[in-house]
Amino acid sequence: MVKIRLRRKRVPKNQAQLEFNLERPIESDRNLHLGGRSFYFFDFDDNVAYLTTPIVIFNKETGSERTLSSGEWARYHHQIGKAGPFKNYYVDYNDETGSFRYFRDQKHSFIDKVVRRKQTFFSDIEKALEQADYSWKAPSWNCFYHATFNQRPTSIITARGHQKETIQEGIDLIVKTGHLPHNPNYLSIYPVTNPEIRVKELKDPQLEKSVADLKREAISQSVEKALELYGHNPHHRFGMSDDDPKNVELITEEMKVLKRRYPEMSFFVIQTFEDSYVKTEVLENHTKTAKRGQGSATQKGEQLSLL
Repeated sequence: MVKIRLRRKRVPKNQAQLEFNLERPIESDRNLHLGGRSFYFFDFDDNVAYLTTPIVIFNKETGSERTLSSGEWARYHHQIGKAGPFKNYYVDYNDETGSFRYFRDQKHSFIDKVVRRKQTFFSDIEKALEQADYSWKAPSWNCFYHATFNQRPTSIITARGHQKETIQEGIDLIVKTGHLPHNPNYLSIYPVTNPEIRVKELKDPQLEKSVADLKREAISQSVEKALELYGHNPHHRFGMSDDDPKNVELITEEMKVLKRRYPEMSFFVIQTFEDSYVKTEVLENHTKTAKRGQGSATQKGEQLSLL
């Protein structure tokens, strides 16, 4: 087993992070001796990191705006316009002026480009990194770090609609500030509500599919890409973590489809909560709970890993 010594980069004091030496072993894939690899798929918001990107909903009568956090959206989006505290609000799907405008890349003018105006994903990560670690590292952070450190093939499958390059630039910033040792070993990046990606890659020419259905397609394509790049092997392991219950439900259904297609391989779904998680192994016709855990992201170590 190889050991390397990392040195945290020096960062501003207001980031509440000390510089220290950390010795950590590089761990081989669980089934590497059999030719198998472990593939990690991550939702980003409230799963890898907590960001302050707001979702905007509109009052049906006045048109006034109200902002929700991504966590509030995950809990209440099914009630908007129907019941509860958001009964009198609606969602506007216009990419430039609507509810998710901050989850899309904005068109920058020539002046914006000259002054290097940043996309919201990048600036929101900047804001997060100014805070203490525990305030922005979400439940799957340690699993994400583990996958990155050990260079596991990694996919980012997010409901955001940015360009893929914007997602990479944001994660690059996390690397540059010393929170990650290097860039992930990207297998794929799917910001699934990006209109171009929906039409060209996710088989949604009419822009009709739900986020959960788009994530299903992204997972299926990521698995096929993994097999194309790393070969078919019965000892491959795939896992996807997400915090949204509806997404988890359809992700699990897609994993069942994949399990029936590749019955000898292993598939897992990890549903994360604010202070706990449930890891489920997906079998051909049913699922079984593989592990439950509690504790903050900084306390759980590598409990979410596929090892």
